Amino acid sequence: MGVMSRRVLPACSSLCYFCPSLRARSRQPVKRYKKIISEIYQLPADGEPNDRRIGKLCDYVSRNPTRIPKITEYLEQRCYKELRHDNFTLAKVVPCIYRKLLRSCKEHTPLLATSTLCIVRTLLDQKSSDDLQILGCLLLVDFLDGQVDSTHMFSLEGMIPKLCKIAQELREDDKGIRLRSAALQALASMVEYMGDHSHISMELDEVVSVIISCYEANQTLSIKEVVRFQDDDDLTMLAVSGQNNAKVAADTMSASENPAHWARVCLRNMANIAKEATTVRRILDPLFRLFDSHNYWSPENGVALSVLQEMQTLMDKSGQNGHLLLSFTIKHIDHKSVAKMPAKQISIVKVASHLAKQAKSHASVTIASAISDLVKHLRKCMYRAVEASNAQADIDKWNSELYVALEECLVQLTEKVGDVGPILDMVSVMLENLSYTANIARTTVSSVYRTAQIAAYVYKSSYNQKAFPEALYHQLLLAMMHPDNKTRIGSHRVLSTIVAPSLLCPWSAIGFPVPMKVNGSQSVLLLALSAFSSETIMDELQSKSGIKESLQENEKPEAVNSKLMKLNNGQLVLLLSSIWSQASLEDNSPSNFETMGHTYNVALLCSKAKTSSHVALVRCFQLAFSLRRLSLNQDNVAQPSRRRCLYTMASAMLIFSAKVADIPQITHLVKAAVPEEMTHCYFCTIFEW
Repeated sequence: MGVMSRRVLPACSSLCYFCPSLRARSRQPVKRYKKIISEIYQLPADGEPNDRRIGKLCDYVSRNPTRIPKITEYLEQRCYKELRHDNFTLAKVVPCIYRKLLRSCKEHTPLLATSTLCIVRTLLDQKSSDDLQILGCLLLVDFLDGQVDSTHMFSLEGMIPKLCKIAQELREDDKGIRLRSAALQALASMVEYMGDHSHISMELDEVVSVIISCYEANQTLSIKEVVRFQDDDDLTMLAVSGQNNAKVAADTMSASENPAHWARVCLRNMANIAKEATTVRRILDPLFRLFDSHNYWSPENGVALSVLQEMQTLMDKSGQNGHLLLSFTIKHIDHKSVAKMPAKQISIVKVASHLAKQAKSHASVTIASAISDLVKHLRKCMYRAVEASNAQADIDKWNSELYVALEECLVQLTEKVGDVGPILDMVSVMLENLSYTANIARTTVSSVYRTAQIAAYVYKSSYNQKAFPEALYHQLLLAMMHPDNKTRIGSHRVLSTIVAPSLLCPWSAIGFPVPMKVNGSQSVLLLALSAFSSETIMDELQSKSGIKESLQENEKPEAVNSKLMKLNNGQLVLLLSSIWSQASLEDNSPSNFETMGHTYNVALLCSKAKTSSHVALVRCFQLAFSLRRLSLNQDNVAQPSRRRCLYTMASAMLIFSAKVADIPQITHLVKAAVPEEMTHCYFCTIFEW
């Protein structure tokens, strides 16, 4: 009876119906979890803990959450004891238990968090056992998967240096590769966790260094050679090429044990963090610093191109962030770390060109900003070419190569805009506050002129009857009254190129593209001067640089009946008024009168295309007769040479107006009435019309 009472009856030896001691809980041992844990430590022959017994402990924890602190304390002490005695096989039991607890008891994760992080830190410090470090990394991954807030952000960030140090150990044995994979997997989860909670680690530079070192170790020079996606969201199919043992082992192992796979996952998670301009910049800065310090920018031998191409592909899935990456890459040309290194600048521009080819076609403010940056660099190259009379030969070489790379990138970006409108808006912004310094103003207008040529070349099929932007028109009219006469020439040529891109004009022999084969520095100088130099100077430079023969092989521009951009009546009146004001300036050269005459011809062609063209045509005739009368006025104090130029320009205007209005009688009268002292050889060809 005594034995029965100890098993069935309560301690008071009375059998009361309402006694709480008769509940099923009273018959459970107070410390039953210790018995379960001791059973778990009875390892089988293979040395792996029994999952069924660990499952029993998880069931116990889920039913008794109040005992979690005591259970975790007991497990910690047991783990430390085994580590002190170097019983690594038994020490592996504790992280296995924690991994199972984190997966099965997610609602109790906050109670397990502090102890889990202590165990992870301890395991990561076990340099003598790869298996324990791998378990520590995997335990951290399981812990991060169950986090729903940023409570432990500070503690987790302190583990990043340890993970990076483990991931940077380039060992070729199987355990070394699995350890690197586990560390990179933990870093990938860490980056994803921080991105989910809008946090960017201060240790991001180390993470980036680990990712790029993995790319470099696996010779990931091209995205097509390294990874093949079954679809846009699949990162499991990975093919690594190479000859050493590590790469051969990587070919045969699964993706989860491949360091290159987890490096790519890290990169994907970093790209997911970049959701707007600020975060994109925070993500790209460590990458750019690493590329600068390790010479990774070369498109042929570096890893920058493959990394940025992959990031661009990933960013494009979330919107237009790929354009931000491209824009920041171009802005990096001005960074102080590469500002005085033309070779790196050329490599950066070439990488940007490849990114531009891959970019989505979309008219965005970001792309317009990138084009503006490229045009500013074109202006700098032109300025150096103009001022390079005493420069060294190698500087000229780098300057010309940089110009060619910039222009190629500019063409690629221009094609991605999809319309000429945003480019013209950007050009108008560049012409605001035009400098009064002659060389700066000239090279600015030259770069704008070259941009207009490229835009006209790319979008010549969609030019017909587009309205000329008012903002750009206003800036060009102001530039036409610039104190520097060559800047005024350039502004006229910009207007003519935009309104009538394929119209034959005296300076249009420098079409697109310009060959850069014989003398690169002379070619850049030729482009810099093309916006404001006379035809004689251009012919001399073309002959000297060997470009003239190449240009003769190019296709001739289209005839006068080409597509024109639309000018409204108000714009035509302002343009004619501007020509009248410019004609009386004292520093006008023959080239100024030439460009004014050509601009007048463009205005005539635009007036011909209008339904109410007679009003504009009358104003054109009025301007031509007024200029002719001004040149013949005896009270005019201008020099005789300028009066001859003005008279010849006015006569040319009248002849062209007569042809447009189909009044041939005026042509004969103008030719017959030319005084001998007013003829000028510079404009003698107009009488052959």
